Formats: sequence, structure tokens, C-alpha cells
Amino acid sequence: MEFNSKMGILQLLKSQFVLHLLMVYVFMASGIIVNLLQICTLPLWLVNKKLARKVNVRLGYCIMSQIVAVLEWWSATECTLYTDPESYPLYGNENAIVVLNHNFEIDFLCGWTFCDRFGVLGSSKVLAKKELAYVPVIGWMWYFLEIVFCKRKWEEDRQTVAESLQNLHDYPENFWFLLFCEGTRFTLKKHKLSMQVAESKGLPKLKYHLLPRTKGFWVTVQNLRGNAAAVYDSTLNFRNNEAPSLLGLLNGKKYHADLYVRRIPLDTIPEGEAECASWLHKLYQEKDSFQEHYAQTGKFPGPIKSPPRRPWSLIIWIFWFCLLLFPLFRVFAQLAHSGSVLTILTTVALCIAVSLVARWMIGQTEINRGSSYGNAKVSINNN
Repeated sequence: MEFNSKMGILQLLKSQFVLHLLMVYVFMASGIIVNLLQICTLPLWLVNKKLARKVNVRLGYCIMSQIVAVLEWWSATECTLYTDPESYPLYGNENAIVVLNHNFEIDFLCGWTFCDRFGVLGSSKVLAKKELAYVPVIGWMWYFLEIVFCKRKWEEDRQTVAESLQNLHDYPENFWFLLFCEGTRFTLKKHKLSMQVAESKGLPKLKYHLLPRTKGFWVTVQNLRGNAAAVYDSTLNFRNNEAPSLLGLLNGKKYHADLYVRRIPLDTIPEGEAECASWLHKLYQEKDSFQEHYAQTGKFPGPIKSPPRRPWSLIIWIFWFCLLLFPLFRVFAQLAHSGSVLTILTTVALCIAVSLVARWMIGQTEINRGSSYGNAKVSINNN
């Protein structure tokens, strides 16, 4: 009874808005510091590109690890990995393309957690929409991590993606390239229109996924051949039919994620574009069957081989809090002592501004803020 009471008090504290503001302040302030340090590495790129990349991997980790810490340590969300024990020792020790399903608001964060547990979070790569390049801290950090920003106009993006992936052939650290082949998050409306496309093209219909974008996948595979060793087919779900969100994590709500990963050697994937497209469609039919198995049994097939949480995300998070909260509290103490109405109102306005910025950044991850893919007014092309 006493334990439940303490847990209730702790949960109440985690849901307090003032704590969320402090967390956002630490994230934004530390992120700006890291961005400035990354700018200072620009001259190093001209002298020693390898060293500049290694430095930016670790600076990037100082930002991304904080979000992972929110999931793993603040909300205490559990992550269970289903995978082949023979493949498990290779994770984190080779370059790979990670194919993720795109059904949840925090699926990207679960991907980051997977990266962190195998030591490749700082060097992980994604194919991101160009709008994210304007998001403070994260978008600016990604520039130095050589993330590919796309306009989602294939003719313009194709060459950009190919060149960026070719540049990774001399990357000095093991990296994972996280890829959402569906191109946008799953919604019932988008799924309905996507299945209309499947019917028109004579493709098998999917129950839990949208049709994958085959051209982007083919270009990725072709340009990472000889560099990446495998594709990690990753299928994510949450227990009890939960729909987790970043706001839920900030409020300290605990979720339980299940991730099923299959390692597929890259040299087994066909090289031809048409053959590669057929292979990817078959892969998503298999992913659909895994989700059906989960819906019926509450678990994925195969053994569990889950890596433990690493302490580094928590250590870095605590470091930033200790470094940045002391000067903040000192400023607030001086403001309270001054008694100036104008100063106090200015401080309140800044707090509101921080809150709005935080809400806008969180909004970029929400399902209803996804791409216009799947809307009735937009023509659909699943290639």
C-alpha cells in the first residue's frame, strides 16, 4: 500500500507542467550549446574529416540521448527485443539498413533506443523530410551528422539521396540507416487509399501497413552495397493496444514496446529495381503476418534476446541538468528579489514562449502532423 502511494506521488510529480518546462529548457539550452560546438568543428572538416565526424557523432549523442533518457529512465518504458540469437552478436558491429514500420508517434524514438542499446545512436542516419531541417536543435544537429533531407519529390531527391549515401562509404564509425519505407505514418484514411492503389496495381493488400515506397528503398540498397552488411527488418508494436505519444512520455506514463528484428544479408536482396520492388512488397506481406500474429497472441514469434539499458543517456541527462539549472535558478532568485513587475512579466512571457516552442516541436512528431500522403486531394504514387 505504501509502495503504491509513493508511486502515485511520483507519477503526480512527473505530470507537473513546471517540470516539463525545466526539461524543455535543459534540452533546448544544451542543444544550442552543442550546435555552437558543432559549428566550431567546421574548420576541422578541412583538416581531418575523419576526426570531425567522430567528434560530431559524440556531440550528436549529447542531444539524442536526452530524448532516449525520457523514454527509458523518466517514463521507464520497457523494450523487449525478439530476434535470432545468431544475429544478436552482429548488432552494433556492422553497418545496416533498419526498416521500421510507421504506426506510432514514438516509433522513431524506439528506433533510437534500439540504436542506443547497441552503441550506434550518435552515428545513426535517417531519411528526413526537409521541413525538419528548420526544427531547432535536432534539425540543425542533423546537418553535421550528414542526415539526408528530402523534398519528397522523387526526381529532385533521387540524386541527392544517392550522393549522400555514397559519402558514407568512408564513414569512420558503424552506422544504422533508419528507413520508414511507408513514407508516412499509418492512419485509417491513408490505409484505405493505399489499398486502393494496391488493388489498381494487382498487389496483395496489407492489413497493418501502407504500401512501401520501393524506389527510395532500392536507391538506398544500391548505394550502400559493399558498405552495409544487412537489412534489419524491424516490426514494432505496443502491448495492450496502447497508442503512445511524446506527451505521454513527458507525463511519465510507462509503456511496453515489443520489437521483432530479422537480419537479412544485403547480398541476398535483388539488384534490379523491379526485382527489388517485388522483394520489398513480399517483405511487407511478411511484416503484416507478424503483426497479425502479435494481434492474436500478444507477442512476436521467436526467442527474446533483449539488450540492457545503457547508463550513458541518464548520465548525460543528469550532467546537463546540473550544469544548466543552477544558473537558471540563480536568475529567478535575482528576479524575485528585484521585485520589478516588468522583469517578472518578461520572465513569464519567456516561459510561455518556451512552452509554445516545446509544443510545436512535439507537434512535429504527431500522427495528424504527418505528410499529406493519403489525403484524397493528393495523387498517390507508391513507387
